[in-house]
Amino acid sequence: MDATAPSPSRAAPAPLDAGGAEEIRLEGVSKVFADGTVGVHELDLTIAAGELTVLVGPSGCGKTTTMKMINRIIEPTTGRILLGSDDVTRVDPVKLRRRIGYVIQNVGLFPHQTIRTNVATVPRLLGWDKARTRERVEELLNLVGLDPAVHGDRYPHQLSGGQRQRAGVARALAGDPTVLLMDEPFSAVDPVVRERLQTEFLRLQRTVRKTIVFVTHDIEEAVRIGDRIAVMSHGGHVEQFATPAELLGRPASPFVADFVGADRGLKRLAVTGIDIADLEHPPVVNVDDSLADARAAMERAGARWAVVVDSQENLHGWISAERATGSGTVHGAGKRMEAWVPVDASLKTAFSTMLQMEAGWVAVLDGDRFLGVLTPESLHAALRRSVEGSVPETAGAAHA
Repeated sequence: MDATAPSPSRAAPAPLDAGGAEEIRLEGVSKVFADGTVGVHELDLTIAAGELTVLVGPSGCGKTTTMKMINRIIEPTTGRILLGSDDVTRVDPVKLRRRIGYVIQNVGLFPHQTIRTNVATVPRLLGWDKARTRERVEELLNLVGLDPAVHGDRYPHQLSGGQRQRAGVARALAGDPTVLLMDEPFSAVDPVVRERLQTEFLRLQRTVRKTIVFVTHDIEEAVRIGDRIAVMSHGGHVEQFATPAELLGRPASPFVADFVGADRGLKRLAVTGIDIADLEHPPVVNVDDSLADARAAMERAGARWAVVVDSQENLHGWISAERATGSGTVHGAGKRMEAWVPVDASLKTAFSTMLQMEAGWVAVLDGDRFLGVLTPESLHAALRRSVEGSVPETAGAAHA
């Protein structure tokens, strides 16, 4: 019998020697443009240190204006913006921007400079010595998945769109900022590359833990990456500021419900983690048990199949009652288990696996160790309980 071969979990990379992360507070912040247009109206918002906060909403709702006021590319008309304990309106804007990384949609790399030189821009401005700058550039290129030996001496036009975005993120992080601002950074690449970049960026954030303000018009992207999401409406109003799970489970207004979409229940699968309390427990037999013993275990449980494990409770497969006949052991009659997910997966991953494998259930593993199964019924019950707030939820859909 073939055993499953779950991928071993990879250890998280060691954190960078980061400069920490700072809280951002917007207090009564407004922006009225010269023609009288109100871009943002008396906005109060606290962005927690080390969290990834997404500003999302329709075009013209003030999300990009809000972000650009944080680094004073746009000056606020009224109110205060605090970065840590500093009021950004009272500090040198040039020095401020060197504390804040900035990534935009079209990257903005200098076309006449190599990738290595581009990434070194802020360290040079900060007066770092050559050895420290070189070490930082190498470190960051590796961190974002660009081999310095291969990509470091290339020019931006010699990279793909996804590679340029990675280089843009590396440049934004080079000066070790406490805050990172990202203005629709992945919207200019195709959907496949975009999803890959989102995954890599979430991995990167788990390493660097910066305070990140991320602007997008795409609720799917917001739900996937955000720790918290601010849904904005025209005039720069925040309709709801919440975790992805809360936003999808309890929209605060008809505007929010409409914006997140009628399929918010499906979206919620991506931000709800597996709780072992929701797992069902079918009969379990040992790989060395006799077929007669396996069949007896299934009969006692009133089941037509059983999970097969070894003495360490590691998953080996499954066996049906029809195959548990005659002499011999379970090892020779069981089947490979194709439908399985790790315990840190989302309900979306479990449901997708169930559909892809055309299975009536999916096994849940902690490493190789079998914990239980999710069925369509238990998965639906888990989702309902998460809406009621009784199930722990994964913020940002990092495991989707």
